[in-house]
Amino acid sequence: MKIAIVGVTGMVGGAMLDVLEKSDIFRHCDLLPVASDKSVGKTITFHQKDYTVINATEAIRQKPEIAIFSAGAKTSEFLAPLFAEANCTVIDNSSYWRMFPEIPLIVPEINANILKPSHKIIANPNCSTIQLVMVMAPLHNRYHIKRVVVSTYQSVTGTGVKALQQLMNERVGNPADKVYPHVIDMNLFPHGGIFTDSGYTSEEIKLHSETQKILNDTNIQVTATVVRVPVKGGHSEAVNIEFEKEYELTDVISMLHDSPGLCIYDDPSNNIYPMPITAEGQDDVFVGRIRRDFSREKCLNLWITADNLRKGAATNAIQIAEYLVINNIL
Repeated sequence: MKIAIVGVTGMVGGAMLDVLEKSDIFRHCDLLPVASDKSVGKTITFHQKDYTVINATEAIRQKPEIAIFSAGAKTSEFLAPLFAEANCTVIDNSSYWRMFPEIPLIVPEINANILKPSHKIIANPNCSTIQLVMVMAPLHNRYHIKRVVVSTYQSVTGTGVKALQQLMNERVGNPADKVYPHVIDMNLFPHGGIFTDSGYTSEEIKLHSETQKILNDTNIQVTATVVRVPVKGGHSEAVNIEFEKEYELTDVISMLHDSPGLCIYDDPSNNIYPMPITAEGQDDVFVGRIRRDFSREKCLNLWITADNLRKGAATNAIQIAEYLVINNIL
């Protein structure tokens, strides 16, 4: 099987290679590393074999069965249909295709069962949405969620390598080119994405709209505040959930413990709770500080952390690809 990684030289592309290399399903796949013209000709090592980076035209000519995109919305808008027309299934990590009604928005543990061979473009959700719905889905199935209030604490790698460079440069007193409108080292700011006329940012709106689509319930209300923090890797979220039904805290913990892809990390008396450093390089979503909200009935507080480059992007995309192969959906 041929698998193309489009945007292979970027941060997420590198994470995709790492996750793909560890996949038993794709142990014998033939890699097509794809990037922009400035990166064509570079060498990528995969399974101890060197591959030469090629452009998208050459990749399409070689007819891959799957193409996993991490190359930005404009690139995905243009290239994804070209790969799809060549009978290649595209798994796209950009924001472009997510809210098209006919395009499935997939977190495999939640809704991969809706995938069909006719779905030649599949959207990977926003990193913050993935870790949120991973926790919401089992709870929604049992107690029916009415409303979620979430504040995110998002690492600079969510913006890309240039943002990480800005943080590291500032940390050593070398303020070079800035990706952000403010200093990020020893600082944080409530700004993720672009501001809309509503006063909310595009990242905050994604948390609302993508959650409803993935859970297939437009009645769930989500209000979000996105904050960028000076952390290298790993997004965190403070989450308050209001249910329609009453719950027992022990049942909630047991349910989350039994949910695939979730790791309960919750022993505050011993200073054990999820942190970005806990999640960095890991594929699971970590959940802690699980406690009843005493200010309002049927409400729950949680703290969620996940590596935004792994389950928030690369791992989720590779899991979608694995599901397609295992279930013969290509």
